[in-house]
Amino acid sequence: MKIGNIELQNNLILAPMAGVTDLPYRKICKEHGCGLVCTEMVSAKAILYGNKNTIKLLEIDEDERPVSLQLFGANPDIIAEMAAKVSEENIDIIDLNMGCPVPKVVNNGEGSALMKNPKLVEEILTKLVRASKKPVTVKFRKGFDDNLINAVEIAKIAEASGVAAVAVHGRTREQYYSGKADWNIIKQVKENIKIPVIGNGDVFTPEAAKNLIEFTGCDGIMVARGAQGNPWIFSRTIKYLETGILMPEPTLHEIYQTMLTHAKMLVEYKGEYTGVREMRKHASWYTKGLYNMAKFRKEINEAENLDQLLELFRKNFE
Repeated sequence: MKIGNIELQNNLILAPMAGVTDLPYRKICKEHGCGLVCTEMVSAKAILYGNKNTIKLLEIDEDERPVSLQLFGANPDIIAEMAAKVSEENIDIIDLNMGCPVPKVVNNGEGSALMKNPKLVEEILTKLVRASKKPVTVKFRKGFDDNLINAVEIAKIAEASGVAAVAVHGRTREQYYSGKADWNIIKQVKENIKIPVIGNGDVFTPEAAKNLIEFTGCDGIMVARGAQGNPWIFSRTIKYLETGILMPEPTLHEIYQTMLTHAKMLVEYKGEYTGVREMRKHASWYTKGLYNMAKFRKEINEAENLDQLLELFRKNFE
């Protein structure tokens, strides 16, 4: 799959997720075959003001490329200026966030709130494409709510503005992540534009990825919550799409080894205090659905340092 001049190894993409797709987890997903990884969403305004935490989000490792950097904002000039700045770095693609549903983003007119203002979207994307030295993509939702379903309109604006590919989440902002994703809207977008369309929503298994491609005709698959604690979804889906063979779920040993690696990477990258606390949620995701792990998940939330964390891993997995 190609996005602009960037050739991807395959058409599976790790969705940008705040608090999840940091550098350590992107590297883990890349090792499992993910074709494109995306950063957590980054505020264009925060880059402008040199926010320390934001600058950390811009760090890219050569091993994880190709990487897409997701910007959010609502000021066309600031977004364009920051896109020009970050596209000098070793990122490969710049993505505009038009899907984030959280109130503090939406109330600023950013994220999925942009779906209510197609004229502003056109101005942002036109200036962004012009300023960026890298291909530009945009991720948006089915619509803002049931009274405003305009994904096709937004997709056409994106294509006319010079955007290289679009990602469509089959839910409205009002739905957040509830209910069922509407794959029909992804199909409609695919039928109305010529640039690559990436489908997003309810891909938790390799079979779902295949069904989404067959139903919508989309060019790529973006995996979000289905990748939380489950980097194997990429290697298993690649195998399934290529051969029809469904690889088994990861063994307890594979889960254990990946959790060990992940915890150590997080601590090395973010320091022990933050790394251990962030690993708690990842450990819960890794062990979701596993037999007799409720006590482990409770104990994980009480771990204060890396030694305690690793001891809990050993006690429950070895």
